[in-house]
Amino acid sequence: MTRRHDVAAVDILNRHCQIVARRLGTGSVVPFLGAGANLCGRPVDADWREGLYAPSGAELASYLAEPYGYPEADRDLLRVSQWVDLVSSPRALVDELHTVFSRDYPPNKLHSFLAELPRSLRKQGAVICGQLVLTTNYDDMLERAFAEAGEPVDVVVYETRRGEQQFVHLTPDGGRVSIEDPATYREFALEQRSVILKIHGDVDREELKRDTFVITEDHYIDYLAGQGARTLIPAYLMARLGDRDLLFLGYSMRDWNLRVILRQIWAEQGISTGGWSIQRNPSEIDKRFWARQRIDILDVALENWVEGMRGHLR
Repeated sequence: MTRRHDVAAVDILNRHCQIVARRLGTGSVVPFLGAGANLCGRPVDADWREGLYAPSGAELASYLAEPYGYPEADRDLLRVSQWVDLVSSPRALVDELHTVFSRDYPPNKLHSFLAELPRSLRKQGAVICGQLVLTTNYDDMLERAFAEAGEPVDVVVYETRRGEQQFVHLTPDGGRVSIEDPATYREFALEQRSVILKIHGDVDREELKRDTFVITEDHYIDYLAGQGARTLIPAYLMARLGDRDLLFLGYSMRDWNLRVILRQIWAEQGISTGGWSIQRNPSEIDKRFWARQRIDILDVALENWVEGMRGHLR
């Protein structure tokens, strides 16, 4: 029975990778990275504070809770971050997050796979080689993976300054362009190079004052109460979210940040055309949430998924 189950699981993974590889070659899939993506390939007993691995959401919550005397047993990252903001200051929270996410964490297998995709597709003669990749992560591991692969990439980052919300385009040549008119901004070339869309902010190694982190409960309320993602993200990129399959990597539907952004995106685009969530041991609530959005769950480790995808792209 166990062997039969293992064979069936391999068949399911192979069939999935065959389909996704085909869809990636036509630009019809949008990978969506969550905090769990940073755990790909990480040993179970490894400590993120060694500098080799970025923290999970739970680890970051514990890191923030201890020095600020968080009083509750349930250490949810949103509530812990809110506590730090309340008992200290917004500046203290940003300083703590900057310290964590400005470290030189090396890219993992998943980051490298996404960065190598354009070259792989180019060799196969694909018409669309660049990919639109969404992430709610704040680190720059994915950007570093593209640099290591020698692939130029556009990075579009959410920022908020003095109550004003906007996205900023970080161009491959080092330029920095504020996207003041999202409806008409089209300075991308997805046929040739990928776009990383960082919808909850990021860390800026050179200018701490540019750091933006959508992480507390109040941040998410402001995110929804303000213009929100659907009007701030360039329409050129939003249009590609409306009719593409979504590929969730390192997410659970229990993540607040995921449900907030999905509501923003799907409010105008309608229900997703479909997609997949790659996650181990999904809970019953995960299954029901994903099923409602026509997202199929593949119960497999991210590192095994990466190897399966590489095999089919070769």
